Amino acid sequence: MHSLKGHFLVATPELGDPNFIRTVVLMIHHDADGAFGVIVNRATNRSVKELWEHLTGKPCKASQPLHIGGPVSGPLIAIHTRPDLAELEVIPGLFFCAARDKLEQLVEEADQPFRLFIGHSGWGKGQLERELREGAWLTLPATVEDVFSEESSLWRRLTYQVGRSIIREALRLPQLPLHAELN
Repeated sequence: MHSLKGHFLVATPELGDPNFIRTVVLMIHHDADGAFGVIVNRATNRSVKELWEHLTGKPCKASQPLHIGGPVSGPLIAIHTRPDLAELEVIPGLFFCAARDKLEQLVEEADQPFRLFIGHSGWGKGQLERELREGAWLTLPATVEDVFSEESSLWRRLTYQVGRSIIREALRLPQLPLHAELN
């Protein structure tokens, strides 16, 4: 089995689950027993500051939106760029944490990029592999830049990127021209 940890799952139109329409999931863990990740392009209408001050009563500098990580409930989790607060390195320079003390420091300092998630996306043994065989997901390696990029265009941009890669491989070209219509 090839682990997709550190990859994006990009939802295809064949994926009928309304929880995942036009989503991009960052895979945090994937092995023979199952997988989990977070949707990186689905923000809520609430801010991290609003949630944090409600939960803790402490002031918070983080003004970015709170994200919905997926339909599976669980503790608050974060992806971030601070190695000192890491519980797991997802890809070089991108880390995961769920421990309260690490989340508190991350949110209260808010000095480096991070995203806070309620819920996550999870798959049982063999479930993700079945969905991949059915054509529900496109995959590509994740980058820190894409994780923290503009959410509204992320799905479209990554879908296009995967499509270009598939065409390039099918035609056995070293690269595709930027403007194919000019050829």
